[in-house]
Amino acid sequence: MATSGVQVVDRSSARIRSAEDAAGAALAAAGVVVVLLLAVYAHATTSGVAQDVQGIDALLGKLLVVPVAVLAGAVAVLVPVTVLLDLAVRRSGRLVVETVLGGLAGAAIAAAMVAVLQAVGNDPLTQALTLPGSAVVSVPLEWATIAGLLTVAGPRSVRRSVAWSQNAVGITIGVQLVAGRVSLPGVAVALLLGRLAGCLVRLVGGVPTERAYGSALVEGLRRVGIQPRRLTRLPGDGARTYEVTTDDGELALRVLDGDRQVLGVATRLWRSLRLRGIEGRAWLSLRQAAERAALVAHAARVAGVRTPLLLAVGQSQDSMLLVSEPAPGTVLAEAEPSDEVLVDAWRQLAAAHHAGLAHRTLDADAVRVDDQGQAWLLRWDDGDLAVPDLTRRIDEAQMLAVQALAVGVPRALRAAREILPAEELAAVAPVVQPVVMPRATRAALRERADLLPALREALAQDLGESEVEPVRLTRFSLGTLLTVVLPVVALVVLLARFNVDQVVAAVEGSDWRWSLVSFGLGLATFVGAALTVQAFSPVRLPLWRVTLVQAGGAFLALAAPAHLGAGALNVRLMVRRGVAASLAVATVALVQISQFVVTLALLVVLSVASGSAAATALLPSEGTLELIAAAVLLLAVLGLIAPLRRWALGKIVPMLEQVWPRLIDVLGEPGRVVVALLGNAVLTVGWVLAFDAALAAFGIRLSLIQVAVIYFAGNLAGSAVPTPGGLGGIEFALIGLLTAAGVNAGVAASAVLLFRVATYWLQIPIGWGAMRLLHRAGEL
Repeated sequence: MATSGVQVVDRSSARIRSAEDAAGAALAAAGVVVVLLLAVYAHATTSGVAQDVQGIDALLGKLLVVPVAVLAGAVAVLVPVTVLLDLAVRRSGRLVVETVLGGLAGAAIAAAMVAVLQAVGNDPLTQALTLPGSAVVSVPLEWATIAGLLTVAGPRSVRRSVAWSQNAVGITIGVQLVAGRVSLPGVAVALLLGRLAGCLVRLVGGVPTERAYGSALVEGLRRVGIQPRRLTRLPGDGARTYEVTTDDGELALRVLDGDRQVLGVATRLWRSLRLRGIEGRAWLSLRQAAERAALVAHAARVAGVRTPLLLAVGQSQDSMLLVSEPAPGTVLAEAEPSDEVLVDAWRQLAAAHHAGLAHRTLDADAVRVDDQGQAWLLRWDDGDLAVPDLTRRIDEAQMLAVQALAVGVPRALRAAREILPAEELAAVAPVVQPVVMPRATRAALRERADLLPALREALAQDLGESEVEPVRLTRFSLGTLLTVVLPVVALVVLLARFNVDQVVAAVEGSDWRWSLVSFGLGLATFVGAALTVQAFSPVRLPLWRVTLVQAGGAFLALAAPAHLGAGALNVRLMVRRGVAASLAVATVALVQISQFVVTLALLVVLSVASGSAAATALLPSEGTLELIAAAVLLLAVLGLIAPLRRWALGKIVPMLEQVWPRLIDVLGEPGRVVVALLGNAVLTVGWVLAFDAALAAFGIRLSLIQVAVIYFAGNLAGSAVPTPGGLGGIEFALIGLLTAAGVNAGVAASAVLLFRVATYWLQIPIGWGAMRLLHRAGEL
């Protein structure tokens, strides 16, 4: 298209899906969850606040009934009419339709929430969202409607009608709270649901863009003294890049957009919280981001780094323009670089590091080669000044990965050795990890999964070591969050179900001697597990040492899901005794499979043999059987999809290939099979009797078959939760099953907690002592 005599080759859109709306929808949904949790678990506090507000004067509340109703009705009618008229006068027809849809969506979501809460909501939740003397859940649909409408209409900073409407809504809701016409949690949920609906409507339909395109770009360039004749958009993700043709030659233009900056801030904030040394300042406005990019690019140029000279910085609408010399040559991977070019790229990076600069996002597009065979470093948008050593090491790891992807590991390492001293290269080795790589490099590494391991192995050989231990760069991982969050959630749910008076009465009437029995039987399970490991082991293992290893697994249960800690220690013990790692893993897998099969078989046998109500209650219901059948059908359908089938077979077949030969070897020695079965029996019966002893301490009398069925089912269900030692999941499952068997909930909770203290928490210090003994003996 032509704009004031300038030819613009671009792909622009009048409407975009903004990251701000995605963040707004996520925050609104999270806010609804938080309000509902507070309404249930802090019901006394929220009720007290509401009563304090409403209790200013009972007579005042009665007198305000009619005026408040009139005020709320007037605002509920006038606000939508005012906003829609304002949009109509401005001839924003599409926005009028979308605003109406936002209001309707808010009402629909709020109505659905009310229907769900009334149908399946528990008593504390429905009570928290109802007004005193009423049985109806109070989530005002009118405020959800108006919140959705105002969200779609636009920000208050842009539309004065929206600002006035928000003020009127706030005042009206405050008056309603004082008069006791709405509940505090209910109105908060309504507003958040409306906000959620409005953001979703904006996401689906898009919003008018504030980015600079076409004539806005041309005007922005002219304001900084550049007269373009042609603008050509170049392919690529991230910041928009253009080739600018002028009467004096070619220039390069990078455009930073405000809406993308919001997403970038969120990404940098997350990475700065999760990772060490990856991100600097997380929060930067669009102007600050452009200023930092200009400053770092200029500092790199002054430091002698080959990088295009920045000529001008401008602004147009919600975009910042960075004009520089054109990028020379081609990217490294396409240039077929010589060894001298690779070394020259390291020289450029070293020059930046000597000046205290870091690039932070060295990927394939950032390293280029000109026609004279010289390396250039581009795109300093995420660079920073005065960086620590770790950040420079990460830059060097990124350069190693870029060059290894382009020319292979041997040549990349040879080039690095020319510039980096041996001790500096040794410091880079531990940070060669996917987490430090830019997004484009990580995508390329997914197709070359063997490259980084090969790079680390080559570095380890340079250092004269068998392997390089990666430095931990993540402050936490998803697994860490699960192991922390899930136990806390489970604990909150369990505490919410407790009747404190019942628990206290049960503890006061308990027999502490049964606690000692439960603790002793829990220790006996170490011997049972050790017998099974000893029977399956391909080498002779002393029973005492193997028993210590099982005890050490109790200590590792502080940080690992149930049974994983002991399994890892068993592998380590066999490897230290000369067993190949693959054979040790296969042996431990066989041990765990045998334990699972024996436990499952006993569960099925006892469930069928038991005629008790408890066992009958544990049998699958018709609905459960239908879900199981649907799950099996779904798995069968997924098995027809070739990529999923190959992935599943890739996980299952190697394990079977490892375990099957070891199983054949063990079956050839019946004596070992008998010992293994004896060990599994000791392990299983020990846990069942320990649980029965904990129940007996509180006077709970169930048949041994009932106890076994409840323990097996609870342990299988609870161990599926990926928390340390099954924490939270096992307790919740056992309490629920005991309650289903007719045991008082408070007494059941007390017995289960005693069982877990005796067989989990008190075993942890014993496991710590066992680990110390094993380390001193050189077994680990």
